[in-house]
Amino acid sequence: MGWKEQTLEAFEIFGPATLGVVSFTEAIIQPVPPDVLYLPMLANAMGDTPLVVWLWLVVTVASVLGSLVGYFIGKKWGTSLMIRFGQERHLSKLEQLTKRYGSWGIFIAAFSPIPYKVLGWMAGMGHMERKPFIAAGFLGRGLRFGLEAVLIGIYGSQALDVMNWFLDNEILLAILLLTGLALTWYAWLWWSNLDSEATVPSQ
Repeated sequence: MGWKEQTLEAFEIFGPATLGVVSFTEAIIQPVPPDVLYLPMLANAMGDTPLVVWLWLVVTVASVLGSLVGYFIGKKWGTSLMIRFGQERHLSKLEQLTKRYGSWGIFIAAFSPIPYKVLGWMAGMGHMERKPFIAAGFLGRGLRFGLEAVLIGIYGSQALDVMNWFLDNEILLAILLLTGLALTWYAWLWWSNLDSEATVPSQ
């Protein structure tokens, strides 16, 4: 039995509320994505539209509520820890980062394999405004879990197999995605600086 299965087995004490508890705690700290439980539930619920909608609401709302806990943890303790270890200079940078790219960052993390919880902590430490944080989380999580439901509804077990492969390789996919974003960002900076380099007069 793998570590994901062992973790899910530990959550079985919550009975029917297990999906909500897993989704809530994953957005704070625990490593098992709610999709591991949500996808088989979706496959079993196909044909029962009210149940599918209910599962989607539970996993989405619980995840965003959990991210709010992570946000408050980052805001209350993350900031004080950085100050305690003499890293105050990074706090202003983090605040500027969340002001500029906070909503997009939360949306991408909520929708993609990038750990949602990490962006939640960072948003709290950077004192990102709560309303855009919540809105971006609902949009990203809602689209992610809703898309999974639609794909399973259309393609059935084939979609389930593909999604399970993504879950098994989510760490690798997250690394590749972050690397791709970083390369795109540096490429954009290089492209943006071409004009300024061209206008520098020759000596």
